[in-house]
Amino acid sequence: MAKIDKKKLALIHIVKKELGLDDSKYRKILKEAAGVTSAKDLDRSGFRKLMNYFVRSRHWKSKPDGLTIRQKIYIKMLAKDLGWEKGHLNNFIYKYYHEKNTEELSKKEASKLIESLKSIKERQDYF
Repeated sequence: MAKIDKKKLALIHIVKKELGLDDSKYRKILKEAAGVTSAKDLDRSGFRKLMNYFVRSRHWKSKPDGLTIRQKIYIKMLAKDLGWEKGHLNNFIYKYYHEKNTEELSKKEASKLIESLKSIKERQDYF
């Protein structure tokens, strides 16, 4: 079976970092979800199983009504595509959502932010 590519490995490590998992907890999750002890050993099926595990886990949301990890990662990706530093993104969030940073957004606010960032990106790409 083919191993997963570097982009998927990077995504796994981003999620690990965002969830604040230490190495032993991370390895336990890898074993439990996909039957491997290293993300390098994952194939496509194992990758899907691991991502599904993260989606179902209690770690997935930073607070009960808060944004999901998926939203958080997507927001960071959009900001990076726009060439925005963390401070620029936080200023934008504060100006339009009256929150200090991404972590404080509700799931609904995060969805609106994503749409705003996508619109800005489209305009940026147009010009």
